[in-house]
Amino acid sequence: MEKEITFINDHRADPARLQAPTDNGFALIAIEVGHWAGPFPLPTRARSEALDQVEPLLQSLNNRDNVIEATAFRAALRPPGEGGRLLRAAGVAPARYDIVLLVRTRTVTDLDAIRTDQAWQKLVTLLDTRARRMHQLTASSPARIADVDHDPGNVFLFNYFHSADPKTVRAVWEYTAGWFQRTTALADSVPMQPLPEASHDYALINHCSWPNFRSFLPHLLLRPSFRRFVLANFAANTIAAQPIIYRRHM
Repeated sequence: MEKEITFINDHRADPARLQAPTDNGFALIAIEVGHWAGPFPLPTRARSEALDQVEPLLQSLNNRDNVIEATAFRAALRPPGEGGRLLRAAGVAPARYDIVLLVRTRTVTDLDAIRTDQAWQKLVTLLDTRARRMHQLTASSPARIADVDHDPGNVFLFNYFHSADPKTVRAVWEYTAGWFQRTTALADSVPMQPLPEASHDYALINHCSWPNFRSFLPHLLLRPSFRRFVLANFAANTIAAQPIIYRRHM
């Protein structure tokens, strides 16, 4: 029997304006290298060195015909999230990834070739030696607002959703996406759902962008409906939402 989904404060809901799902595949590596001071990543030479070392390997992947883009991100901020108690009860470490590498392929089946590519394997080995913690993911996308605009001037979200039920996360993501479109003028978002053979630490990782911090951050910090509607719906469905904001490195 499928889990019943709980939607609350539906008077605050706006229907999400979605495009058809993409056929693209996604390969992601997220690592913890440095430390955090509250919501801010502390500067560290180890992070800078790791990002410099991955550049030629990502460029090699970018040269493949079946790769649309291979991008590196460095953490900038951890905005408010939800589900600390849930993570502690499940024995799951909170997401504190300060480097993310994302490869978008033309199709999901192209991911097999990426995982056997020498540049990808070197990336995994390199980051594994530098990371305190590393998460790898291969994924498809079940829905989207639009493909994420990786303009270097933008700021980027990766939201790491922990839940026992991926279908519930997908439904609550869509239910709350309209709030972000109306309130923050969110123009793009692609939730990545792990493939069956991939790690299931996260039921979904959402990726999106805004042109600057003022587009969204004041709403997350100061607007009551963010907690009463967005975070409340994740809490009501036993979902831990762990957002981290990044800047593009390359």
